[in-house]
Amino acid sequence: MLETLAFGYGLLEGPRVDEGENLYFSDVPNGGVYRRSPDGEVTTVVPRRRGVGGIALHADGGLVIGGKNICHVKNGETRVLLQREDIPGFNDLFTDSAGRVYVGSLRSDPFKEGARTPGELWRIDGPGSAVQMYGGVGLTNGIGFSPGEKSIYHADSAGPHLIVHDVAADGSMNNRRHIAQTASGTIPDGICVDEAGCIWVAVYGGRCVTRYTPEGKIDRTIDVPAKAVTSVCFGNKERHDLYIVTADNTEDPSRKGTIFRTRVETAGLAVAPARV
Repeated sequence: MLETLAFGYGLLEGPRVDEGENLYFSDVPNGGVYRRSPDGEVTTVVPRRRGVGGIALHADGGLVIGGKNICHVKNGETRVLLQREDIPGFNDLFTDSAGRVYVGSLRSDPFKEGARTPGELWRIDGPGSAVQMYGGVGLTNGIGFSPGEKSIYHADSAGPHLIVHDVAADGSMNNRRHIAQTASGTIPDGICVDEAGCIWVAVYGGRCVTRYTPEGKIDRTIDVPAKAVTSVCFGNKERHDLYIVTADNTEDPSRKGTIFRTRVETAGLAVAPARV
């Protein structure tokens, strides 16, 4: 059963829940990063900023957010972590247990048809210090680690499939393969991973969120009343709440981008805060 938490937005992205059960999310085309408190009040955290596809909580407070660059915003102050003249923007991002930030680069406009310039996955070790982990990502979206951080999953919406790499002890990534190709006319967007190692994928165009096994087999599907299901994350202290954000609402089109919540049996993996 889906519970509606908020609506009336454009294309929602980057959901992330803190220890106080506040939900952070962005509105990509209309701009802004917002916080929904447990009592339902929505406030603006970062005004106007457009193109925020990924959000991470920071250990020192504030948020790490994407867009034209990757920055840490705290109490209205902005600290740039990664910006490159040859990269027009960044999309979804994630953190590892050490607090480093992983983000996918956008070298083409994701909203325009035609040939794309593939992007990369970057690891941010500190302000101005970033390492390219691999390239060849047609259209970067959700990123997540397996339990124990032995594998990393990366949604390539141009695939459309999940890219998987093994993560070595030194942090390098190898043994690239593709799993969980979505149906024709749909794309994998945001993702999150549960304690069983299964990957929950927001299926844009598919009106659903699909749970895949680590081998890429469909395990479960949650129907969502939206064509454009954009991202997912776990929340509450036990991490059994699954938050789903969209860019539309097929039950009531006037509601536009909507936030839903449901309960799932297997808890989500804990997500470490950024420390860079």
